[in-house]
Formats: sequence, C-alpha cells, structure tokens
Amino acid sequence: MKSLVVEDDFTSRLLLQEILKEFGTVHVAVNGLEALKAVKKELNWGEPYDLICLDVMMPELDGQETLKKIRDLEKEKGIFSTQGSKILMTTALDDSKSIKNAFYNLCDGYLVKPIDKEKFQGELLKLKVL
Repeated sequence: MKSLVVEDDFTSRLLLQEILKEFGTVHVAVNGLEALKAVKKELNWGEPYDLICLDVMMPELDGQETLKKIRDLEKEKGIFSTQGSKILMTTALDDSKSIKNAFYNLCDGYLVKPIDKEKFQGELLKLKVL
C-alpha cells in the first residue's frame, strides 16, 4: 500500500506515519499545495496513492479544497472517485457541517482526532486498503 499523509501538525503526522509504515510506503505533505503536487506526480507516473490521509485545517490550502482538487485531478485522468485513492479525512472537526461537506466532496471516510490506532486500522479495513 502506498499512502500520503497530509498533515501540518508534526505529532499527528508522525503518529499516522508510524501506523502506516508497517503496511507500505508512506509519503508526507505538510499542506494542501504539497499534497496536490505529490498526487499529480504519482498520477502522471500511473502510480496513484492507495490511501490519502487528509487533515482539514491546514495553512495555504485547507483539506476540503484539497479534497476537491484531488478528485478533479483524478477525473482529468479518467479516474472516478470510486476507483481513485481512498481519502480519509483525519481532523479535529467533528461538527456535522464539516463531515457533510467532506462526504459531499467525495471523501471515503472521516476520523476525528485524536487518532486511535485500532479505530484507524478498522477504518482502513473498511476502506479495503489493507
């Protein structure tokens, strides 16, 4: 499994990296702009990410906008959301508006921080990336 962790908080980024590294390659981005560059590069190489963990509150480009732009990049390559990367929102926001917005923009899952390892791995199984 190839994963991208998009997280501006060092501790959260490190935690997700530690959990995911046992399942394969893990790349990191500290904001939405870096994430878009990474996703575009991997799509151009024909090797898209299996999983993208995406924080909502980030500088430069927030997670909701990044999510929309990732799905647009996939669509340009003829990849629709059900066939694209599984995108799991990992955020401190647990209000219904944020959750609805994320699913409207075609995320595949939504976990509220702090991230629990067992719950996280359960979500990965549900998304069929493990």
